[in-house]
Amino acid sequence: MSPSPSPSTCTRPLSTTPPTSSNLRIGFVPEHFSTPLHFAQKHHALSATLIPFPSGTGHMVTSLRAGEIDIGIGLTEGWIAALGKSQEDAGFKLVGTYVETPLCWAISTGARRDDIQSIEDLRGKKVGVSRIGSGSYVMSFVLAEQQGWLSSSSSSSSNTQQPSTQSPFPVQVLQTFKNLRDGVNKIREGEAEADFFMWEHFTSNRYYSTNEIKRVGEIYTPWPSWHIVASTSLLFPSTSSSTSSTSPDLETFLRKLNAGISYFNAHPSEAIAYISTHLDYSAADAEAWLQTVRFARDVRGVDWCVVGKTVGILQTAGVLGRGVDVDGMVAVGKGEGEV
Repeated sequence: MSPSPSPSTCTRPLSTTPPTSSNLRIGFVPEHFSTPLHFAQKHHALSATLIPFPSGTGHMVTSLRAGEIDIGIGLTEGWIAALGKSQEDAGFKLVGTYVETPLCWAISTGARRDDIQSIEDLRGKKVGVSRIGSGSYVMSFVLAEQQGWLSSSSSSSSNTQQPSTQSPFPVQVLQTFKNLRDGVNKIREGEAEADFFMWEHFTSNRYYSTNEIKRVGEIYTPWPSWHIVASTSLLFPSTSSSTSSTSPDLETFLRKLNAGISYFNAHPSEAIAYISTHLDYSAADAEAWLQTVRFARDVRGVDWCVVGKTVGILQTAGVLGRGVDVDGMVAVGKGEGEV
């Protein structure tokens, strides 16, 4: 097992092997962050099947392991939590950085929940999540850690290699964003399906204005928010056990996605029009979001130090135990050569 990398180990050499693969199946979350992926296909001839996962990163983890998709673009915390908990080959590794800015998670409850007015009122309440292991689930641990609500059994201060499986909140799995909104408003036998949930700020925003849900607070990820993973079928062992070479089709995808991001940055009006007509956002929210987000100019590769820092935070929050193999999570580090 490897400790978090030091700054001197943030880049690694990469060997080359030139395999081929079939038409790629790319999993993504159908939200505003997916716009550069859409532009890569529309304007830069990305040849791939784009498969939406409205329930998020946790569902993509399952599909990657089942061989249903080849590449996933999802939340950093979801990927690293899944990789850190895997006792064997997880079936995928980190290959790229998609969004460099942190994610703002809005914390929401039912519109008529007068008993919940602030984050302090959430202690011991039932959290709604899309899936176990998803970003919405992982961030509940981070929230509890920031608020000082974690029990000693779920803290990484113990000497065990595995974290406690006990969540700091009772958990209700509700799959989709719509189910989460319904869940905090649906009262059965005097009790809601969930008391609160966390979802991306701009995705939640329009439902505050319609009084479907109520904003309680927010929490930012302490790491860059989106990363790219690839199935191990697209990765091949190098002479170093801690690195992999990548297939030509994966390299083509990464270059096409770079082109989609460049187009996105150069055509903000088209981005706003697409987001406000094809996705669930107002033009005003899309425009405001553009002022907050920064996509990677070169998506290829992962900063080893970011991974180590994220693992450390997730250990402190009780999501991961000690002895996590940080090296084994990353197939392509930043600055490593292409095939």
